[in-house]
Amino acid sequence: MTSLEVGTMANSSVGVDRVRENGTRFIELLPATNDEHGGVIVDMKEAVESADFATLLRASMSQWRLQGKKGVWIKLPIELVNLVEPAVKEGFRYHHAEPHYLMLVYWIPETTSTIPANATHRVRVGAVVLNDKKEVLVVQENAGRFKGTGVWKIPTGVVDEGEDIFKTAIREVKEETGIDTEFLEILAFRQSHKSFFDKSDLFFLCMLHPQSFDIQRQELEIEAAQWMPFEEYAAQPFNQQHGLFKFVTDICLAKLHRNYTGFTPRPIKSFFSNQSSYLYLNGQDMVDP
Repeated sequence: MTSLEVGTMANSSVGVDRVRENGTRFIELLPATNDEHGGVIVDMKEAVESADFATLLRASMSQWRLQGKKGVWIKLPIELVNLVEPAVKEGFRYHHAEPHYLMLVYWIPETTSTIPANATHRVRVGAVVLNDKKEVLVVQENAGRFKGTGVWKIPTGVVDEGEDIFKTAIREVKEETGIDTEFLEILAFRQSHKSFFDKSDLFFLCMLHPQSFDIQRQELEIEAAQWMPFEEYAAQPFNQQHGLFKFVTDICLAKLHRNYTGFTPRPIKSFFSNQSSYLYLNGQDMVDP
């Protein structure tokens, strides 16, 4: 009787199920690492024929079932797009895609899946930049919904992957107008749904103080940019009629004339990874620890 030995794929040209000279039956499996939730992650890097991959995947799934594994993740670089079809035929589904890879997933137990959904929100910022003359930095866009409307609006933009909210606000103002700024606080935020490709949207209204004043607009996206008296900006009919824009002006007025306090970033360390992140809080009403 032959004994069974299991190993991970070392070379795509090697057979996946064979008997060695000493009588040991060797079954090759896909390379995988354990995740933190009882599952495995397959990070494919080497080219392999679709038929061989399908055989490897079936053998691997059998082994992972015996081991009591839960979620199985397969990360496929765009160069290995030929492996998508055999994975889907084995019951895998799409989870998410990035410019350079596609992630597939499979839930093994006969219980309700606890695999988290793909990212559900897009994060955007709006930047209120007020100078000491109570003038606000505004732009007119030459693309998108506001093109040709004549509406003066605050600079806005989308948070890049791995970018902090306050850094996005500083970057977007610089890119659109050439103005350097100091981040002060988050004044408010809004959540909306069914926005970009049916994802939800988080919009953070930020206040910044200018550190330069000479405008150099970005010609690709910005039709015009200027410093405008805040009262003139607030009096635009669009701002008075549109809910979000009306609240933006009301919040700014409360900041200018009353004791409205927003949220400032405090650096913190993660307990698990020791990585830095930021907690936004009302520092004015807190006693420093």
